[in-house]
Amino acid sequence: MDILQTITSEFNLNPTHAKNIVSLIDEGNTIPFIARYRKEMTGACDDQVLRELFDRLTYLRNLEKRKEEVVSAITEQGKMTDEITAALGKAVTLTEVEDIYRPYKQKRKTRASVAIAKGLQPLADRILKQDKTLSVTAEAENYLSGEVATVTEAIDGARDIIAEIISDDAATRKKLRNFFFNHGEITSSYAKGKAEADEKKTYGMYADYAEPVSEVKSHRVLALNRGEKEEFLKVSIVVDTDFAKRITAASFLKDGGESSKIVKEAAEDGYDRLIAPSVEREVRSQLFETASEQAIKMFELNLKPLLMQPPVKDKITMGWDPAFRTGCKICVVDGTGKVLDKTVVFPTPPQNKTEEAKTVLKALIAKHGVEVISCGNGTASKESEIFIAELIKEIKAETGREVGYVIVNEAGASVYSASALGAEEFPDYDVTARSAVSIARRLQDPLAELIKIDPKSIGVGQYQHDMNEKRLDGALSGVLEDCVNSVGVDLNTASVSLLKFVAGLNSSVAKNIVAYREENGRFKTRKQLLKVPKLGEKAYTQCAGFLRIDGGENILDNTAVHPESYAKAEKLLSLFSYTKEDVKARRISDLRDKIKAYGEDKAAKETELDKATMNDIVTELMKPGRDIREGLPAPTLRKDVMGIEDLKTGMELTGTVRNVVDFGAFIDIGVHQDGLVHISEITERYIKHPSEVLKVGQVVQVWIKDVDVKKNRIGLTMKKKNK
Repeated sequence: MDILQTITSEFNLNPTHAKNIVSLIDEGNTIPFIARYRKEMTGACDDQVLRELFDRLTYLRNLEKRKEEVVSAITEQGKMTDEITAALGKAVTLTEVEDIYRPYKQKRKTRASVAIAKGLQPLADRILKQDKTLSVTAEAENYLSGEVATVTEAIDGARDIIAEIISDDAATRKKLRNFFFNHGEITSSYAKGKAEADEKKTYGMYADYAEPVSEVKSHRVLALNRGEKEEFLKVSIVVDTDFAKRITAASFLKDGGESSKIVKEAAEDGYDRLIAPSVEREVRSQLFETASEQAIKMFELNLKPLLMQPPVKDKITMGWDPAFRTGCKICVVDGTGKVLDKTVVFPTPPQNKTEEAKTVLKALIAKHGVEVISCGNGTASKESEIFIAELIKEIKAETGREVGYVIVNEAGASVYSASALGAEEFPDYDVTARSAVSIARRLQDPLAELIKIDPKSIGVGQYQHDMNEKRLDGALSGVLEDCVNSVGVDLNTASVSLLKFVAGLNSSVAKNIVAYREENGRFKTRKQLLKVPKLGEKAYTQCAGFLRIDGGENILDNTAVHPESYAKAEKLLSLFSYTKEDVKARRISDLRDKIKAYGEDKAAKETELDKATMNDIVTELMKPGRDIREGLPAPTLRKDVMGIEDLKTGMELTGTVRNVVDFGAFIDIGVHQDGLVHISEITERYIKHPSEVLKVGQVVQVWIKDVDVKKNRIGLTMKKKNK
C-alpha cells in the first residue's frame, strides 16, 4: 500500500501538502504547531483535520506492520504462496489481514487438530475434492489405526478438519460478516430474574427489543453493552440460519455425491460451532468500536465549547458549593482567582438557618465587593438558588448593590477537590472548601480550571466510562491541547496544569517553568524560556508562539506571532511606516486596509511571508493580548429563580445547551433540572445528528412541550409551531 497516496486521496489533499504534513509529523512537530505555524506547507489544514490524518496515518502504518509480521510468520512455516501475497496486498483493514492469517495461526487444541494428529488430514483433503467416484467408507478404512478404531471415527475426524478449513476461509468469513451486518437483527431481553431487579427500569426499553444491525444507533449499542455487562440484559444477533449456512457451504460444495454430503455437514457444523459465535463477536465488537468512536467524537464536540466558554474576567466572585446536612461551603476569590475569604453557612434543610446565613453572606459580600455568585448545580442547588435569589433581592433593596448569580456545572469539582493537585494547591483547605474555589474559578476562566479535571468527569458525553480508556484519553487530550494553544497561555500566571498542554511541553518541563518563575521572578522575554531546565531549542520552537508575556520587553511576546517571524513582522510594520511602539499603543487599526490597497501578494513577497501567515500576523499585531473567547456569548447572570412546578406547556424560555447527545440535547432553562429537546424537535428540516444545529454553550429559544413533575422530566421543543 502506498500510504501517502492513500492519505492524499482520502483527505482530498494536494499531494505536496500531504507529503509535507507526514514529514512534519515524522519530524516530531506537534499538531497545534503545524496547524498554526506551517499553514503554507499544509494548505492551511486545521487542527481537527490534522488529528484525523494523524490517526489514519498511524492505523495504516500499523496495518502495513501487521502485514509484514503475517508474511514473516507464514513464510517461516513454508506455506507462503502468490495467492496469499496478493490477498494481503489487497487487504485494507486489520480484520481482513487476520482472516488471511487465521488458517496459519498457532491454535490451541481443537477437534480438528486432534484429528490431524491422528493422521486424518489426507482423508479430509480427499473428501473435500468431492470426487463422485470416491467411496468414502472404503477410503476411510485406509486410515484405521491404533488411534482410529472405526470407519465412523475416521469420517467424523475428517469432517472436523473440513469444518475448521471452511471456518478459517477468509472470503467466507467476510461474506458472513456482511450478511450479519446487512441482514442481522440485534435483540435483547432481561436476563433471567433481572426484570424485578431493575427497579428504576433503566433497561426497560430493551426488555423486548429488536432492531436491524444496519440501523441500530450508537447510543443503543452502548446501552445494550452496559446492560449486558451489568448482567441485566441478554443480547444477541439473530440471522436466517439456513441462509447463513448456504453462504458458508457455497464456496466449497460441489456435486460430488457421497463426499459432498459430508462437506455440507461439515459446513453446517462449522457454522454452528465455529463461525457463528465468532462472527457474532466480531460484528458486536465492530458495532461497539463504531459506537465508541461516535461517542468519543460527541465528547470532543461537547468538550471544546465548554472549555472555550468566555471567561468572566476581573469580577470578585463568590464560589458556592451547595449541600444539605454539612452546609454550603463558600469561598470568595478576587478577579485573578486568588482566595480572599471562606466560610460555611446552613440556609438549606435540615438546619434552615436562613437569617444567620444572610447576615454572614451580606457582610462577606460588602467586605470584598462581591459582584457575582457562582453556584454549583449539584445536591441542594435548587434550595441554594432560591436562597441566593432572595439574598440578592434584599441586598439591592438595602444597599442598591447589583449582584448576579450563575448556576455552574460543577461536574468534576469533587474529583479535583480530592485530587493530589487540589491538595497541592490548597493544602490547608478541606475537600469541600476546594470545591467552592473550583466552582468560583470555573466561572472566571473555565479553560484554566477545567483543565485540572479528568475530562471524563466533566459530564458532557455519554457512556464515557465504557470507552476504550486509552483511545478516549488520547482524543480528549487532543481537545485540551487544541483549546489551550488556540487561546494562548500567560507565561507568568499559568499553572502547571495549563502549561503541560502547551505544544512541545510536558508535566516535567511545565513544573520547571513554574519553578524558574518562582526563583527568578516574572518572565520578561520568551527567549528566557531557553534557560529553563530541559527546555531545549526544539521544545522552544514548538511552544514559544503559544506562550504570552503581558507587559514584557517586546510587545510581540504578547501575541501569537512566532519568534521565528519577528523580523518579518517588523519588516511588515516598517513597510507601512509603523513601529512596535505603534502596536503597543494600538495605533495600527488601518494596517489591513493599507495592505489591501498595497496588494496582499506584493506585501507578502516583500516580507518573505506566505499570505496565510501574513494575515495571521496582522490579526495579532492589531490586537496584542487578545483572547479569542471574548467574542463568544458570556454566561447570563440571573437575578431570580424558577422551579419545575412553575413551568407550563407552551411557555417560551431562553436556555443554554449543556450537553449534546445522539438522540437530542439537554438545555439549562433556569430550573434545577435540564430539559430535553429530542432530535425530532430541534428543527423542521431533517438532520442526522443534533450536533448539526446545536453545540454546548449555545443560547437558544425553546418552548415547554411537556412537564412531568413526579419524574422530574421536562420535554422541550425548538419548533415554534409546536409550542
